Amino acid sequence: MNYRHTQAPSAGVMIRPHHFTSNPETAADNAFQFVSTHLEPAVVAAQARAEFDQAVAQLTAEGVRIHVFDDFGHHETPDSVFPNNWFSTHQGGRVAIFPMYSPSRRRERRGDVIDMLKSTYRVQEVVDYSGLEYDNLFLEGTGAMVFDHLERLAYVSNSNRADPIILERFCTMFGYEPMAFATADTSGRPIYHTNVIMSIATEYALICLDVIANPQRRNEIAARLTNSGRTVIDISREQVNEFAGNALEMTGQQNRILALSERAAVALTHEQITIIEKSAKLLPLHIPTIELAGGSVRCMIAGIHLTAR
Repeated sequence: MNYRHTQAPSAGVMIRPHHFTSNPETAADNAFQFVSTHLEPAVVAAQARAEFDQAVAQLTAEGVRIHVFDDFGHHETPDSVFPNNWFSTHQGGRVAIFPMYSPSRRRERRGDVIDMLKSTYRVQEVVDYSGLEYDNLFLEGTGAMVFDHLERLAYVSNSNRADPIILERFCTMFGYEPMAFATADTSGRPIYHTNVIMSIATEYALICLDVIANPQRRNEIAARLTNSGRTVIDISREQVNEFAGNALEMTGQQNRILALSERAAVALTHEQITIIEKSAKLLPLHIPTIELAGGSVRCMIAGIHLTAR
C-alpha cells in the first residue's frame, strides 16, 4: 500500500443484503435504530438492496475497488450490511477478527471474505479474538475503534461493545495506543460505537467533542487530533444524529473522497464542507433505508489497509 493511502484505503469489502431488516437484538443500546412499520419487509429489503448497489456503483465510479459479497440469509444476519465490525485489516499484512456483542452478529463472520483477502492481498497473519465471546468480552472492530493509522492511535468510546481487556490486548499486538473515553448521549447513555461520533481522515477529523463526558479527557483528545496535524471539525450532537460522524475517507482514482450519506452531507455546515473539500471530494450516498438499522456509510465499508498481490 502506498504510504499516502495509509489513512484513506483505496479498497473495501461490502456485503449486499438480500433480506435486510432492522435488528431488534441490537436496539437496546443502539439509539440510532428505527423500525419501519408502514412498509412490508420485502419492500424494505428491496429498497436496501437497491441503495446498496447504487452506493457500490458510485464508489467504483470514483476508482475505489469494492469487493462485494452477497448475504442471502433470511433473518439470521440482519446487520450483515455493516461488515466493518467483525474484521479489520492493517498495514504489514495483518487481519483481526473480533468478538461481537450480539449473538446474531456473530453469524456475520465468513471464511470466504478472509480467503479473498489472503488471495488478493498480502496477508501475513490473521488474529482471531472471536473466542473471547465465551468470556463475555467484546470488541466490535472499527465500529468500536476509530484508528489514526498514521499516529498509531485507537480512539474508543467506552461501551459494552468495547471491553478494555481486549482493547489493551489488541492494541499491544497491533501496535496502537488506546485512547478510551466515556461518552453520554442526551439521555446519559454511552454512545454504542465510536464511529458514529468521529471519523479520522488524512488532513482533518470529524468529532463530536460534546459527547465526551469528562472535560479534561475532551481537551486531551482534541489536542491529540490537533497535534497530529489535522484540522479538527467539531460536529454537534444534532449532526451526529444525522450520521455526520459516520463517514470514511477513501482514495479514488483521481483524489481522496469522503464517503458519507446524503443525510449526513446535508447536516454539514458550509464551513465544515469547505474544510473537507480542501482535502477530499464529498461523495454523498443515498441510503435512507439502510440507515434505519442504526448505521451509515462508514459501517457499510470494511476498509482494506493491505498491499495488493
